[in-house]
Amino acid sequence: MLISIGARSGGDDDLVGLLGECHVRIRKFTALARQLAAATDRPAAEVAEAATAVRRYFAEALPLHVADEDLSIVPRLRGRDPAVDAALAAMSEEHVAHEPPLARLIALCDALAAAPARLPQVAGEVAEVAAGLEASLRAHLEGEERVIFPALRALPAADRAAIVRELRARRAPAGAAVTPPAP
Repeated sequence: MLISIGARSGGDDDLVGLLGECHVRIRKFTALARQLAAATDRPAAEVAEAATAVRRYFAEALPLHVADEDLSIVPRLRGRDPAVDAALAAMSEEHVAHEPPLARLIALCDALAAAPARLPQVAGEVAEVAAGLEASLRAHLEGEERVIFPALRALPAADRAAIVRELRARRAPAGAAVTPPAP
């Protein structure tokens, strides 16, 4: 099950709120990955469930968020302000830098979902990868929230609404209609 971006009520045509909710989930799943590493005394079923959840989030949902930023946000914000341009460039570079540790975490979680009894053997590596990602993602998200979120709030309403439609379309099942946000 992918994390859903559905209809919401709120300000900013829901865009900044939707992105903020994605950031909450990113923080939640990096913390869960760290907790997974420390769960060597937990039942195998719990280890497998946590590993599956972490793998699913980082393999399926996070790439959608990255696409939202790279494909919908960057083109609309680029060239409007030098500080925003610098933040966008840093964001894109960080997306690339996150790929190897994310791939490693996904592989470790795949292995743990299939064989949770292996956790004691890989707990150290899971802890190391999770802690590194948590620190890197924390800085990444804080930068976006500090510079990019205010820039998004300053976009014309039509641009914000178009971004929301694109976010929803990325998550819609094939062939499903996407409801536009209310004007």
